[in-house]
Amino acid sequence: MPIVAPSLLSANFKALADDIAAIETAGADWHHVDVMDCHLVPNLAFSPGIQHHLNQLTSRTIDTHLMVTHPSKLISPFAEVGSEWITFHIECEESTAALIKTLREMNVKVGISLKPGTPVDSLAPYLQDVDMVLVMTVEPGFGGQAFMPDMIDKITWLDGRRKDLNLPFLIEVDGGINAETGAQCVRAGADVLVAGSYLYGAEDKNSALNSLKNLSRTTP
Repeated sequence: MPIVAPSLLSANFKALADDIAAIETAGADWHHVDVMDCHLVPNLAFSPGIQHHLNQLTSRTIDTHLMVTHPSKLISPFAEVGSEWITFHIECEESTAALIKTLREMNVKVGISLKPGTPVDSLAPYLQDVDMVLVMTVEPGFGGQAFMPDMIDKITWLDGRRKDLNLPFLIEVDGGINAETGAQCVRAGADVLVAGSYLYGAEDKNSALNSLKNLSRTTP
């Protein structure tokens, strides 16, 4: 079964505590927090203060995605307010090796991500040093976009490299995830599904979440 990480970007912030409780009752495994700087991606979202509030509402794993140009400035603030996994983009303007080292020193799980237009083999030098690779299946910055099916090839490539090199990193997928697209990703090798509007916008959150949690590599 995949790990399901609802994206906080789609939650109702007027009733955040209720939304968090409802999505956890439905079976959410993690909470995914998108941090955007209006530079690496065209939107602005989520400070460490917001995540501090989230941390008061849950004991579940917090998975923080830094879609920012200078992630080194935010690693410590987010780690201090409860991020257990922190993912940065290979397209950022800082040294990938240095960021991995900083995250290790903070005792935080290391994730690396790439935009749809970035070749997946650009990650090859770092696969043995990370805990997770996040494949964006939409252009990052806004929720509710349509899934890009050609990104499946990236998941397949990563799963193949993982098997060939006997590496333990997880493959996470974010963007346009629902029961149909989630099944495609899991069949290709994905371990973690991030979904926003599909889960938080569902009238029946239990059914929506179960439709992702019950997927398997053999799901038709």
